[in-house]
Amino acid sequence: MSIPQLTTEQLQAARAAATQARRERAELKAKVRTGAYSLAQALDVAQADDVLAHVKVVDLLKSLPRVGEKRATAVMEKLDIASNRRIRGLGRHQVAGLKAEFK
Repeated sequence: MSIPQLTTEQLQAARAAATQARRERAELKAKVRTGAYSLAQALDVAQADDVLAHVKVVDLLKSLPRVGEKRATAVMEKLDIASNRRIRGLGRHQVAGLKAEFK
């Protein structure tokens, strides 16, 4: 199956939509970083939003204060979460584990 050729207008619309999605994801991580959202709130918001559900779990954890690469990786291994998992792909036990870990 070949890739369909998009018109210039369709390409511009797709670029604009992608840019907006990146901004929304960055805004979620910034709110977690500044403390406006707790991890539990961020997970709840992301579960309800299709765009935010594509944030990688490790990136969300690293945006928490005092959580870097090592701690994020350790928590994900402890809860049996794959390193490439996105919020949408988390199971209910994994979500509950994350919320309990970062109360």
